[in-house]
This record gives sequence, structure tokens and C-alpha cells, in this order.
Amino acid sequence: MGMKWLAAGLTFVNASTVGALGMGMMARGLTKPVAIVSVLLGLMTAAAAWLTTPGDPARPKPPESSEPPTEFTSKRARARALRNQRAPVVIPPAQRYRSIWFWLLAACFAIFAFRSFCWLLYLDGNELKVQSPNNLGDLSLHLTYIKTFANGVPLWPDNPIYVFSKLRYPAGIDLFNGLLTCLGLDVTRGLVWTGLLASAATCYALYRWAGSFGIAAFLFNGGVASYLIFQTHQFLDYQGANTVAWKSIPLAMFVTQRGLLYALPAGFLLLYQWRMKFFQEAVVSKPPEEREEAGGLETVAPSQNPPLPFWVELSLYATMPLFHVHTFMALSIVLVFLFLFTNNAARLQLGFLVSGAFLPATFCVWVISDHFRAGSVMEWKPGWVQQQGDFAMNFLQFWLFNFGAWVPLVTFFIGITALSVWNGCQSADYKIPARVAFLIPAGAIFLLGYLVKTAPWEWDNIKIIVWAYFIILPFLWSDLIARWPWSMRAVVCLALFASGFVTLFGGLIAGKEGFGLADRAELDFVGAALRKLPADARYAGFPTYNHPVLLQGRKMVLGYPGHLWTQGFNYSQDNDKLTALMKGEPGWKETARFFHTRYLFWGREEKTNYPQSKRPWERESKLIAAGTWGAIYDLEAPSDQALPRPASPSGH
Repeated sequence: MGMKWLAAGLTFVNASTVGALGMGMMARGLTKPVAIVSVLLGLMTAAAAWLTTPGDPARPKPPESSEPPTEFTSKRARARALRNQRAPVVIPPAQRYRSIWFWLLAACFAIFAFRSFCWLLYLDGNELKVQSPNNLGDLSLHLTYIKTFANGVPLWPDNPIYVFSKLRYPAGIDLFNGLLTCLGLDVTRGLVWTGLLASAATCYALYRWAGSFGIAAFLFNGGVASYLIFQTHQFLDYQGANTVAWKSIPLAMFVTQRGLLYALPAGFLLLYQWRMKFFQEAVVSKPPEEREEAGGLETVAPSQNPPLPFWVELSLYATMPLFHVHTFMALSIVLVFLFLFTNNAARLQLGFLVSGAFLPATFCVWVISDHFRAGSVMEWKPGWVQQQGDFAMNFLQFWLFNFGAWVPLVTFFIGITALSVWNGCQSADYKIPARVAFLIPAGAIFLLGYLVKTAPWEWDNIKIIVWAYFIILPFLWSDLIARWPWSMRAVVCLALFASGFVTLFGGLIAGKEGFGLADRAELDFVGAALRKLPADARYAGFPTYNHPVLLQGRKMVLGYPGHLWTQGFNYSQDNDKLTALMKGEPGWKETARFFHTRYLFWGREEKTNYPQSKRPWERESKLIAAGTWGAIYDLEAPSDQALPRPASPSGH
């Protein structure tokens, strides 16, 4: 039943969002009728996904043996013989979740999710606060996008943070939240429920892909940075330091980069689908001895009963660029290597999948890239952030400091896997095992992130490097660590996860007082003033991440410089012109027309950052609204003081 609900939930988000995009483009905006129809479409599609997704398979009866019982010389020999004779079985759902480790890790995931998302955005007195300091800039940007969609502007919208561009961001999950806002759901509640449900979906999908080990690796990724606890004796987010590149995945990525709320569970589900579909070990569990002889997981013809129906698989993959481009890149690399390593029947299915996804995926990329006007940021730059700023270290120090015990463990695993492939290739009937079929694309994904800059900020390559990490997890456990004695497994897991455990709970504790984002009264007053003006109007003002105009989903000439830089905009000259405009220098009206800007906002940030401004608009432009929060001026309408007085009846 879990797989049914996961497929239905992801399909609901997918279909609702894509439906809202398509109908919103035709209707020139996201309206309440469009939102209602989109959600109904999503519900119907989700119901179809629930009905057509197979449930968990039942446990088949093991074959009865007619051979007489064998006497054994020791308990160890008896156990070995029983393992060799054990028939392949499917793990039943009732047994799948009996492990105490699963429930402990699920509890840790729940603690993280409730702490991070229930206090994602909350009111403390008159101040809007966020729980995570990592989220001050990111959540502000997502609030801007959500409100932009909910304001009903034509889709795909103009970029609210840059005047000369359409929105260049895979904002599918923000469009989904904008859809909920159009239906009357409060923005904050929508953010909370989306985060909590996405956390549950991610935990379950990750468990199906990589088991309890995968959940631990997600929650507690890290290297050796948190060993500082032995000096400080405090739980802190040590991986959040400027010198650490491999930051906490939950704290620094899952909470802040909202596209991952959809991309992670959908990506894990697709990986699970492809493993179950093309490799026998995903369906049946063989004794370790048999797996070793065969070299791992045997390639077979496509399963007649894969976890997902083909149309759900296609829809999740084809629309992924709308939600997270780097995940789409990683999944596409996996498909390329699966095509190379599987048989003809599997290649036929993979061909249907890729050909069916080509047009919708291209459309999604066209939408989020300003109709392909966004230039490519891919650049040959080996080393990831190894030589960048505070991250800079020598090669060995960088990788051991950031990844700790993962470096020797993964290196050893790659070595023994390569050796097994070399030995297996000596046999004429050798088939590529699953661990090789997935390990090679994981290596290719890692090399892409290590050698090629895929975003303006080099650190953002973590968005693709993390998929190499996720892909290797199930095989690292089942083909290596799980074969070791319990005591050795415990030591290895402690070395892998101790630092990340300290960082996760240290990060959750660190934000107990919250971090101020905006003044609630100011935001409400500004919102009331803006509602009287056109939704697609653009405003001049100081570019900062939490500007009240942006938080109300309205467009500004420029947004926060950090956001502009990470989206690849060369904004320096435009910023100089905006500064001249806000200072009221000669030609300020022509500059406003150059920016297609009709309104100017003069508030707290503007007074602080442009103290020498001449403010000529106060004399020459019409005052639209004013209050303790500031003022809004219409630069195209003359001031009431500047209007000529009507002639008197006498003509004097």
C-alpha cells in the first residue's frame, strides 16, 4: 500500500502543477477556476496512479524438499547449508519494517521534519521568523515566486528579481504552492504541509531504494568537521561552517532548495523502478554465496510487473526539469548506462521512455530557460570547490576533511567491484551485475560534478554530486558492509554517521530563537497598498532578499545580488543605473523608462541605503500610497503639486 500512496501523491503534485502551467498559459494567469480544475485533474490522475500501481507482492511458499535431512558437524555448517538451500523469496511488507533501526531512523527523520517545517516560517510577536539561518535568503526567494504565481500574472511569468528576463528557475514546486494559495490555503500552512508530506515521501522512497542505511546516509552525511564537539562539548552545525563544502543534506539542501521536496522522492522512486524492472535481485533475495558467484545482481528481461505503471514512470521523468534540472541530468545519465548494460528487451523499454519524455522535457526546459535565451553556465573547471575561497585545501585534506571515512570505504568498494568485473569478464556468459550498472553512472555523475561547473556558483554542483552519493548507497551496504560481522558494521556506521548526527541535531537546536525575516505589520500595509496597483507592474527599490515588495510577489528592477549571481545574470551595469535612479540623479525618469518601471518604492531600506538621494519624485511624481512603512510613487503621473491650476472663470 505504501508504494500506491507514494505513486499517487507524486502524481498528484505532478499533474496539478503541469495542468496549472498549461491552463495558466492559455488563460494568461493562474486564477481560482484554473486552480480548481488543476487540482481536480491532479486528483483524478492520482486516483488512476493508485489503482494501476501494484501493491507489495506477497511472500511465495518455499518449495518443499523431498531429500532426507542431512546431519551437520557444527551449528555453523548447518546455518551455511540452510542459507544455500533457501529459496528466493520476496520480503513481505509485514517483515520489511520490523527492524528497530528502521524505526529509530524514521523517528530521527520525523524529529528533523517537524522541527524544520513546522517552524519553517512563523510569527513571533510582530516579526516573521525562520528556523534556519540557511533559509533567510532562499525562503524569501521562494515566497516571492509563490506569491508571484498566486497573483495571477501571465504564465510563464516575468522574472520578479531581474527586469530583462522571464523567470529562469525550475519553480515547479513553487507553482504548486501558488496553486494552493489560489484555493485559499494560507501560504505558511501550505509551506508546512508540503514540507511534512514531502519528508514522509522522501523517507519512504529512500527506504525502498537504499534501506535503513540510506535513511541514515541522508540524515547524517558528513566527514570529520563535527569532531570539534570533543573540544567545544556542544551540539552545533559544524558542517555549516564556511570551510566545509559537504554540508548537511537535510539542513543545507532539503529545507532550503524546495525543488528537492519533489525531486528526491520522485528520483528515488524512479531509481527503485529501474532496479526492480531490469535486475532480478530487486525482486528476489538470493543467498550471499549465490550473489558472489554471479558477481552481484543478474540482468534479466524487463519485469512483467514493475513497481510503477509505465505512464507514471514517464510522467515523473519527463516533467522533472520543471522541478529540478540537476536531478533530471543525473537520472538521464543513469538511463544512458542502463541502455548500454541491459539486454534488447530492456533497451526497447528504455527507448520508449526516453522518446516519450523528449518533447515534454524539452518544453519544461524551454519554459524555465527564458525560451532557451538563458546561456549555458557549464564550464570545464576541475576540482569542484577544492580551490575556492574558504573551501580551499589540498586534494587529500579536502576529501578526507569533508567526507571522512567515506573516502577509503568507497575507494575500496570500487576496487573490489572492478576486480570482480575483471574476473567475471573472463566468462563468456558473464552478465553485468546491478551494482556495476548503477556504480558506473554514479561515477560518471560524480566526475561531471567534479570536473564541470554546472552553475554560476561552483558549490551548487553539490546538487548533482549528491546523486552519485545516493545511487551508490544500497550496493555499498548489501555488497560490502552487510557481509561483515556485526561489530565491524557498527564501527563503520559510527565512523560514517557520527559527524553528521552531531551536525543535524546541532543545527536543529541552533535555530530555537529563530531568525528575523520581515516585519509583519509593514508587510501587511505594503500588501494592502500594492493590491490596488496592477499585478504585473514593476517597482524600483533597494535590491535585498526580504524587500516587502518582493515578499508580496511583485516585480522589482533588481532583486538580491546573491540570487542574481547564482542565476547567471550580469547585473553590475544595471545595478549602477538603479543606484543613479534611486539617488535622483539627472535623467532619472529616462532610467526608469529604460527599466520599464512605473512605480518607485521608498521605505526603510531605501532611506538607509540611499541617504544622499535628492528624491525628486516627491515633487514631480504622484504619491499613490504612504504610511509609516514608506511611500509608493507613480513615475508616469505628475504630482498633484505639479499640475497646472485650472483657470478662474474671470480668466485671471
